[in-house]
Amino acid sequence: MKVLGVDPGLTRCGVGVVEGVAGRPLTMAGVGVVRTPADADVAHRLVLIERGLEEWLDRYRPEYVAVERVFSQHNVRTVMGTAQASAVAMLCAARRGLPVALHTPSEVKAAVTGSGRADKAQVGAMVTRLLRLAAPPKPADAADALALAICHIWRAPAVNRLQAAQAAARRTPAPVRTPKGTR
Repeated sequence: MKVLGVDPGLTRCGVGVVEGVAGRPLTMAGVGVVRTPADADVAHRLVLIERGLEEWLDRYRPEYVAVERVFSQHNVRTVMGTAQASAVAMLCAARRGLPVALHTPSEVKAAVTGSGRADKAQVGAMVTRLLRLAAPPKPADAADALALAICHIWRAPAVNRLQAAQAAARRTPAPVRTPKGTR
């Protein structure tokens, strides 16, 4: 399984590609950051993010895209930019017919460190260890993107089984119940 992890942001959008399957050693295929100038208008910045993500999708050809789920923050301006960058990532994936998975920051932290409250340094250290890298990816957005991809690889088998079971349950008609006393 090859997963592109995306840590969305308007100034720095972390991207990382991880290959492997749950229970086996994972391999980093690529890591980086799509950057946009802070003084550019938002529409232009979103176009730059889209172009950067398209380049990553062309180069690495992932099978899945894992994006950090936007959560409520105190700074509305920051959350809006993050949500807009997240939407661009989902749009790029959907345009290619790639499945998109959203993972919360605490899910990702718990998957790679064992604690949903881990800090950036702990996430970076575990990504370095899990992918057998010489040093933590910089900046933290890049390490977070790799952590998203790792989280998806590890969680995907269980999520896929759950989704298949739910789909099967929807296809199977519910048993007809006869009210008591009418037999």
